Amino acid sequence: MNNQTFLNVLKQSFLTYLQTHARSNEKLKVLHGRVAQDIDNKIKDKNTDKANYTVSALGFNNGKEEKIQGRYIEKMVDITIKNNNHSIAGIAVKYVMSNYFQNSNNYFENMLGETANIRCNQKLYFQILVIPEKLPYFDNNGKITKWEIIDKHHLEKYIQLSQDDKKQFFHTPDKTLLCIINISEPKTETKNKQDYINYYLNNDFSIQLSNKQFNFDNAVIFNDYEKFINKVVFSILSI
Repeated sequence: MNNQTFLNVLKQSFLTYLQTHARSNEKLKVLHGRVAQDIDNKIKDKNTDKANYTVSALGFNNGKEEKIQGRYIEKMVDITIKNNNHSIAGIAVKYVMSNYFQNSNNYFENMLGETANIRCNQKLYFQILVIPEKLPYFDNNGKITKWEIIDKHHLEKYIQLSQDDKKQFFHTPDKTLLCIINISEPKTETKNKQDYINYYLNNDFSIQLSNKQFNFDNAVIFNDYEKFINKVVFSILSI
């Protein structure tokens, strides 16, 4: 799956999110399943010694998430990779659709904690985070009270994370993919969640990678899905 195909999958996942309720996992099946399938295909292509690798996720293989035993607790993981039925790696995937600013620190802190728990138990752990460059903030009544626009200030913690040495800090993922995407804006007045849903379900729109530039170091890959997946597969086959 190249970068453009990945964007197409993100569009499918976004549309599924709009068509289902907030707690539905259907949007996860679209995204998690395709990433898991991509990893599975690449492992099979590069696995010259024919070791017994399996990949599990919603929307792929057995259609289920699996648990990985961390140092402290078991963790249900979005995408799990096993070798000879032993979990060796996991990938967490988060696709933010709205109300990012109020939750951004919680997202980040949870990511650090789950990564440390699993990496401390000698497992590989990777993160994928996808955020629209401009996204709505819905109040409790579904009204759009503002539009949140991502800039460098909101990504400072990820810029700092990108400079960390994963050998020294177990809370640092083995590799993180950060994608900032640009969803073409509504061309009609959009006051609430229903307006928002109706527009995107009834009008053509595009999803592209953001043109914004940020200086990330080695631990974070910015807006390059292909590079990230190749790094993931290389790490898995190097164990």
